[in-house]
Amino acid sequence: MGQHPYFTRAEYDGRLARLKARMAAAKVDAALFDEIEAMIWVTGFGNSANRWRCAVIPMEAEPFFLIRALDAGICRDRSWIEDVPSYRDWEDPIPVLAAKLAERGLAEARIGLDFESYGMSVGRFAAMRAALPKAEFVDLGPVIAELRLIKSPTEIELLRRAAAIADQATVDAAAVCVVGSYQRDASKRAQMTFMEMGGDPYRPGPITAGRGWNFLHAPSGDEPLQKGDVVHIELTPRIHGYSSRIMRNVVLGPPEPGRQRAMDLLIELQDRQIAAMKPGAIASDIDAILRRGVIESGLRDSYDNITGYTLGLYGDAGPRTSDFTRILHPQAHWPMEAAMVFHIYASAGGAAISESVLITETGSERLTRLPRGFVVNA
Repeated sequence: MGQHPYFTRAEYDGRLARLKARMAAAKVDAALFDEIEAMIWVTGFGNSANRWRCAVIPMEAEPFFLIRALDAGICRDRSWIEDVPSYRDWEDPIPVLAAKLAERGLAEARIGLDFESYGMSVGRFAAMRAALPKAEFVDLGPVIAELRLIKSPTEIELLRRAAAIADQATVDAAAVCVVGSYQRDASKRAQMTFMEMGGDPYRPGPITAGRGWNFLHAPSGDEPLQKGDVVHIELTPRIHGYSSRIMRNVVLGPPEPGRQRAMDLLIELQDRQIAAMKPGAIASDIDAILRRGVIESGLRDSYDNITGYTLGLYGDAGPRTSDFTRILHPQAHWPMEAAMVFHIYASAGGAAISESVLITETGSERLTRLPRGFVVNA
């Protein structure tokens, strides 16, 4: 049995108990997970889907982690699960899965899956059903994603550390945004800061430059920065997979009056949003503060994107760059709860700004702490 370098076995025992309560409510005998974030959260380990892998958690029997032989050793080192069956790269993992389930008396069981899992192709599901013809497959939905919404104290500590990395890396990346430098200089500096502060080796996040009013998430360019350019810096550092996030704009020279007015309004509205975030607050009400304010001000004719989404654990090889388990929009009628963490972001009128925000027992707390507004480099 392995040991995760940060989380204790007691942490995983608590997660397992919460998961099994949900499994019992769904009346399943076992649950199978093949999304990397789900596997990491419940077992301590997850890897790429170059070859299919899954963690199986029975209600009563011993759990197991099915994985390609090449990765079985590191899985044993990092996971609390002791049984790690494997297969060679050119072999089909489904017969191994079926045999392991049969060993535990689960060949005719009710098995819970996430039917929306990005790890479960149509072909894989068909093969699984063919190999286990007497099993019943039940949709658990994104059960682990929902359990991950409420962060433990250890997870919150990691998100605080990630926020501190985001703050310092933003300062460092902004400092190299000068006339004649390149966007890649800011990316390089941000990644260096991630590593120097103990973050994971991972891409820095969107860093783009231009003179227009709508270049959020634009591709990076290779032209040198010029006077009047605006560099959008959105950093997504991770530590042990946990990511906090921040957005700031660097302007090379004084910002145009219209752009400055947009930033001032976004800050005012977003500050109101953050102040209203607390346990019991309805997400659509929080969203409306920014959405309506921006539209009523005339900065946008419509606001077609969300104004925030949940933060937490991200897998190295997952296809999602953001966690949209809970998002802020007009139809989001769910209540906020203590120990949820959100990335709250706003963009309009050539300005953009964001923060990582923790819901506390009595209100909210900004985890990212930089001064709010443009970074102006002469």
